[in-house]
Amino acid sequence: MHILMIAPEPFFEPRGTPFSEYHRIRALLDLGHTVDLVTYPFGRDVDLPGLRIFRAARPPFITHVKIGPSAGKVVLDLALTMTALNRARQERYDAVHSHEEGAAIGVLISAALGVPHLYDMHSSLPQQLENFAFSNSSVLRWMFEKLERTAIKRSRVTIVICPHLQETARKVVPGAHTILIENAPGSGDTPVEGSGRAIRQSLGIDASTPIVLYTGTFERYQGLDLLFAAAKLVHQQQADVRFVLAGGKPDQVEKARAQAASIGAGGLVFTGELPSDAIPSYLDAADILVSPRSTGTNTPLKIYQYLRSGRVIVATRLLTHTQVLSDEVAILTEPSAAGFARGILQAVNDPASAKRIGEAAKRLADTRYTYDAYLQRTREACAALSSVEARPVVEGRVA
Repeated sequence: MHILMIAPEPFFEPRGTPFSEYHRIRALLDLGHTVDLVTYPFGRDVDLPGLRIFRAARPPFITHVKIGPSAGKVVLDLALTMTALNRARQERYDAVHSHEEGAAIGVLISAALGVPHLYDMHSSLPQQLENFAFSNSSVLRWMFEKLERTAIKRSRVTIVICPHLQETARKVVPGAHTILIENAPGSGDTPVEGSGRAIRQSLGIDASTPIVLYTGTFERYQGLDLLFAAAKLVHQQQADVRFVLAGGKPDQVEKARAQAASIGAGGLVFTGELPSDAIPSYLDAADILVSPRSTGTNTPLKIYQYLRSGRVIVATRLLTHTQVLSDEVAILTEPSAAGFARGILQAVNDPASAKRIGEAAKRLADTRYTYDAYLQRTREACAALSSVEARPVVEGRVA
């Protein structure tokens, strides 16, 4: 198929949804399809045979786009719409593939062209309003709910990235054709053993000092406030432990550093935002990997890369983690500073047990979360998309 893909994100930037989009595109190309990607005017180009990138015009005074809903995205999405419509007029496509709120554009274009639509549902749109504390407006929430329902209903197939999101989609539109494709390949490469030595040297941390590593964005929902409070408690018992935080924009790092200092959390090392290909070496340098999320239901992208690293994972015992993690492959804790600190100290003080848990995590990644499995699920989505038997769902029935 020749696919028109609409991605309302900066592509490519090293963060969640763009990672997912990159690997979704890579899988489509590996299956023999071609993709014309319409995206925001930000991000770096990537060179993949079979992919063409068309960027929307940059509106005046907008120089970047932050994660989550924003007023700036409304203006950017208008420019994105114009670019997508222009592509639809100039090129013949077999299908339209839309990510996130790009489905508002995609379902209209697919209907106008008479081709099937695929909705790539990376999150629940109404839930984004809560996760990012964007607005309490009931009208705005209703609009997001309406958009989500229309996107699922008018799509021949909907890709979801975690089991809870699949439940959400089927609750919104009973009978919707959903395919679960977890973002395992999109989380990054597996660490190379020994590559972490240079990282420890660059950070001034010797080989015997325990490193607790967090990777990812510094958005509110990531739970860094919980991590800082736990770090303070850990340091009171194990003063040599170092907490390395790999991520964050400069202004976010400055704010986080001040927040940690205000509660007396010590032993923190902030690296700032890193290129994605640097993260595996940091994972190799670490002894313990943490995910302190306290809100949301989507599985963090980092979890799959954490699993492949073979290091012990400490994470909150919440649905956002337990869809993938269990007590056999991670140390799961209550979502509190005291609980999270106990989990970290357990890993520090019982390295043999931590090693066994890390090895079990790697076995899970190597057997369940492989690129072959990802590619097979993508093949199934494409088959459903091109099937004349599959139709969008209208009011609980197949149209």
